[in-house]
Amino acid sequence: MAAVTAAQPRSSKTESYVDNKRKEDIRHANINAARAVADAVRTSLGPKGMDKMISTANGEVIITNDGATILNKMEVLQPAAKMLVDLSKSQDSAAGDGTTTVVVIAGALLKQCLTLLSNGIHPTVISDSLHKASIKAVDVLTAMAVPLELSDRESLIKSASTSLNSKVVSQYSTLLAPLAVDSVLSVVDPAKPDMVDLRDIKIVKKLGGTVDDTQLVKGLVFDKKASHAAGGPTRMENAKIAVIQFQISPPKTDIEQSIVVSDYTQMDRILKEERNYILGMIKKIKATGCNVLLIQKSILRDAVTDLSLHYLAKAKIMVVKDVEREDIEFITKTLNCLPIANIEHFRVEKLGHADLVEEVSLGDGKIVKVTGIKDMGRTATVLVRGSNQLVLDEAERSLHDALCVVRCLVSKRFLIAGGGAPEIELSRQLGAWSKVLHGMEGYCVRSFAEALEVVPYTLAENAGLNPIAIVTELRNRHAQGEINAGINVRKGQITNILEENVVQPLLVSTSAITLATECVRMILKIDDIVNVR
Repeated sequence: MAAVTAAQPRSSKTESYVDNKRKEDIRHANINAARAVADAVRTSLGPKGMDKMISTANGEVIITNDGATILNKMEVLQPAAKMLVDLSKSQDSAAGDGTTTVVVIAGALLKQCLTLLSNGIHPTVISDSLHKASIKAVDVLTAMAVPLELSDRESLIKSASTSLNSKVVSQYSTLLAPLAVDSVLSVVDPAKPDMVDLRDIKIVKKLGGTVDDTQLVKGLVFDKKASHAAGGPTRMENAKIAVIQFQISPPKTDIEQSIVVSDYTQMDRILKEERNYILGMIKKIKATGCNVLLIQKSILRDAVTDLSLHYLAKAKIMVVKDVEREDIEFITKTLNCLPIANIEHFRVEKLGHADLVEEVSLGDGKIVKVTGIKDMGRTATVLVRGSNQLVLDEAERSLHDALCVVRCLVSKRFLIAGGGAPEIELSRQLGAWSKVLHGMEGYCVRSFAEALEVVPYTLAENAGLNPIAIVTELRNRHAQGEINAGINVRKGQITNILEENVVQPLLVSTSAITLATECVRMILKIDDIVNVR
């Protein structure tokens, strides 16, 4: 009874919850895990950034410095750290480039948040201030941007080169940048000038040669050889091309069953029927004037048999078999023809026309090239070459980033300087703005401004320069009004980056800052992790 009365005076009318220790521990654990992920990719930022060698469980080796690829292949278990992997993916789909930058900025913001939290500022206040600061940052960046016209091919090439300069294949940027620009411009539809679908640009990889041999093909390329059975043609001029989705082989029963033939005459009859069936199909095909067949891969039964290939060769019809199902849409769009699902629907108007279809030897393999297509759809094919599989894969990833940069410029036609210039300018302007704000907000915005300095600091550090001296000098130049002063890592000094042709799309920077801020705000708001088994 005494114990009960002793406890009574302590209870008040309102219930107070004092145990904040667990919340702080969870928050710190989340922030530290996410920062560890950011630090892992930080060294690969910029043109002098290091590459990572990733060894997967099945023995595959990847060499890359593309942030999205590195994080994608990492086995991250901590839930908050997984958010940074997703952050990199969303930057990849929104802008295509800046996947390392976005993670580095998020890591720097989280570091500043730790300091603010230890000073006793409430997470919600920090979160709201970061949101305000990111909106202001986008306004500052937009004010800095230089408008661009799509007819200005030189500027487009400069921005694609800037993206490629930080990649493993940077020495080939003079070849790959114009190639990326030309391929994107060739698929832009005048009816929808702000939209580019990168699925209209097909990248075909072929081992052998060097990256120098990469080329843009006005037409189609199949990484397959034409069928050589029974001496069929491997080159066809004035080609009439059919894309077929049915099989030129004897029909099978719907259910699995075996037919027992006891008599030789019956056997001959079956074979004769098969021959007549195939001949009938080929006669219908030949009657339309078709002389090139692209046959879709079949999973139910063989798309073609030796017998049908023999008759097709006699009919002087060139055959490319095992065309993948997902490629059919791209092929029909390019050839401006229709896929044919049944022999009964085989008509002249469904055929595509091209000047030349030929088999070409490349390295130790062969490819089939279709050129001179009449009424070609808005598509492009890039044939990427490389001396080994690692270089080939990295060239494809780098080219994809360059294509995304040009796509960004098509949808939002503004350029800004690179080389850490926009980040330092943001830091300076947000720092000045924070002095106008009152209370905790100003304090949080100042921390946001300081966090942005991580980009020029890391660029200088990765280039082997003195980061403190460089960033201080950079601040000084921006304070004097040189808003385009940035780090020139080649010369190891600060120059006007716009004159050095180091430019990037506005969309890359704005989406990096908004996505990084959103991710950090979400991590800040988490105060507990509940595991559900």
